[in-house]
Amino acid sequence: MADYLVIVESPAKAKTIERYLGKKYKVKASLGHVRDLPKSQMGVDVENEFEPKYITIRGKGPVLKELKTAAKKAKKVYLAADPDREGEAIAWHLAHSLDIDDKSECRVVFNEITKEAIKDSFKQPRTINSNLVDAQQARRILDRLVGYNISPILWKKVKKGLSAGRVQSVAVKIIVDRENEIKSFTPEEYWTIEGDFLKDKETFEGAFYGIDGKKKELKTEDDVKEIQQRMKGEEFSIEKVNKRERRRNPSMPFTTSSLQQEAARKLNFRAKKTMMIAQQLYEGIDLGGKQGTTGLITYMRTDSTRLSNSAKEDAKQYVENNYGKEFLGKGKATKKQEGAQDAHEAIRPTGADRDPKAMKSVLSRDQYRLYKLVWDRFIASQMAPAVLDTMTVHMLNEGVEFRATGSEVKFKGFMKVYVEGNDDNKKEKDKLLPHMEEGMTVKAEEIKPNQHFTQPPPRYTEARLVKTLEELGIGRPSTYAPTLDTIQRRGYVALDNKRFVPTELGEIVLDQLKEYFPEIIDVDFTKGMEDDLDSIEEGEQNWASIIGEFYKDFEPRLTKAEKEMEEIEIKDEPAGIDCEKCGHEMVYKMGRYGKFLACSNFPDCRNTKPILKKIDVTCPKCEEGEVVERKSKKNRKFYGCERYPDCDFISWDKPISRPCPKCESMLVEKKQKKGTQITCTNCDYKEEAQA
Repeated sequence: MADYLVIVESPAKAKTIERYLGKKYKVKASLGHVRDLPKSQMGVDVENEFEPKYITIRGKGPVLKELKTAAKKAKKVYLAADPDREGEAIAWHLAHSLDIDDKSECRVVFNEITKEAIKDSFKQPRTINSNLVDAQQARRILDRLVGYNISPILWKKVKKGLSAGRVQSVAVKIIVDRENEIKSFTPEEYWTIEGDFLKDKETFEGAFYGIDGKKKELKTEDDVKEIQQRMKGEEFSIEKVNKRERRRNPSMPFTTSSLQQEAARKLNFRAKKTMMIAQQLYEGIDLGGKQGTTGLITYMRTDSTRLSNSAKEDAKQYVENNYGKEFLGKGKATKKQEGAQDAHEAIRPTGADRDPKAMKSVLSRDQYRLYKLVWDRFIASQMAPAVLDTMTVHMLNEGVEFRATGSEVKFKGFMKVYVEGNDDNKKEKDKLLPHMEEGMTVKAEEIKPNQHFTQPPPRYTEARLVKTLEELGIGRPSTYAPTLDTIQRRGYVALDNKRFVPTELGEIVLDQLKEYFPEIIDVDFTKGMEDDLDSIEEGEQNWASIIGEFYKDFEPRLTKAEKEMEEIEIKDEPAGIDCEKCGHEMVYKMGRYGKFLACSNFPDCRNTKPILKKIDVTCPKCEEGEVVERKSKKNRKFYGCERYPDCDFISWDKPISRPCPKCESMLVEKKQKKGTQITCTNCDYKEEAQA
């Protein structure tokens, strides 16, 4: 029998850690929490300083029994749940369930699952941090008081199945506020003037800047005509040439938030998927041979960009060996962001020598892509800045000034490995300008005025919303992905072209919260509550006092809402077609995955149908039905015959109405990195799609 028992959360971790520790250690998994507040009731005694009532989670009895048996046989039990607030709370619950003294040195934490990190952590066990436990407990109780008090009112007054939470309500408010901005936006006209210029047979682009040395905005076509009338001839004299060297620094290593944002931009991953794959990379991948299962990245829930000295040295050694000394960076000091807990290092690979190419054969496609993102960013963060030569040319014609800008990478530095993406998916291009000096002349080949209209602010993508929540201090690394998932599952928002759109239900619920519980959707209040939770973690405030202060104002609002909130009937929108089963009218209803068609004679008739969007293409298989746009269970768009299941034609690529000119087979639109291409499903025919 093993001398020591180690309890972790995940079975995947258990196997790896047991192998590292040796025969004297037995490692078992708790499979997450073993105790929690009951689902069937509030579980918080508001009359007794908000004392929580914890029970064994349903289904965890056998797990707990197995852990108790193993604990009795062991000389010592170590609790090795994840190194964050929730992990600390899990360790505390386990200590209480297994009769372990939480003041004993029973707690072990590690930021990465590698042999060295695991062995080092067991050399310095500590007591359970009661401040971390209190901070997590306060969050849990606070969310329970909000959810279990407001949700029943919403069920009664609006619709069954609704919920209200602190962070999710603010997230919905942010999305609704943006939608209102878009609706109330009034486009304003403005113009630009672009020019194609020629210098010694080399062409380059320039743009209108201003008149007589002052910048001028072009608001109307008359403004443009005034500029055109003032210019004479095609020649422009070069008044000034500014050349300078610009240095561009690498991005810091990933935090949870920045990883979710960059994975959305570059890999098209949802936040939930990013965290799921990151968890797999953290818990360990079987590398084969003597290495066995090894964690490839450090803990993935962090708001810190800090790196250990050993990690920095590891990266620098790799850079020097593979790129040369000139690519070594000086190691930019990290600054703790306001509101950051800074409990762990940034997300990084556990070894710089495990480069993505070497790992590709043991990783799935998605694991490889996310690992490469983490590895690239980490290595690049320790590399030298990129050096760019920039050039701005000021060109004049009768006092009308055009400017041309260009740049060239002089030294790639960190850009040899990685360049951060941006939310607009715009790729930076180097534009080289021909050699020009003051006093020279250039010829304008074409001057092109263009009319534009200002655009409303864009709807939020997942990446933009996570970034906004972080900037506002709402939520913490572990809450971003669950929050985005919850507001979609509740039907408060939907994704349209990968951007959040509020539903009618979301707007109705928000209006009720705004009237009766304004603090729940107030950004400053929610940020202040996060700061209070942080102060509990630091041991500066008592958790029960903070909850009491909140509940003092919250309780009378509950009473008022219960009495005064009016019942709202969300009327189903008629679909204009009849149910083929009973003849009653079909209506549009809102479900988990968006709108769908249902019979108005429910519950007597339970006929439901997806909303089908026709694309004006006849099914190439049965030649009877039309091809319609559908959604998979994972919300991925595909195309199929409207006569399904009688006809099982499907295509992930969008079919088009005309046949292939070469073989008469079906043509489809395929999305490429550089645009859309039309290809044949049978032969090698290809053509570029018209914009």
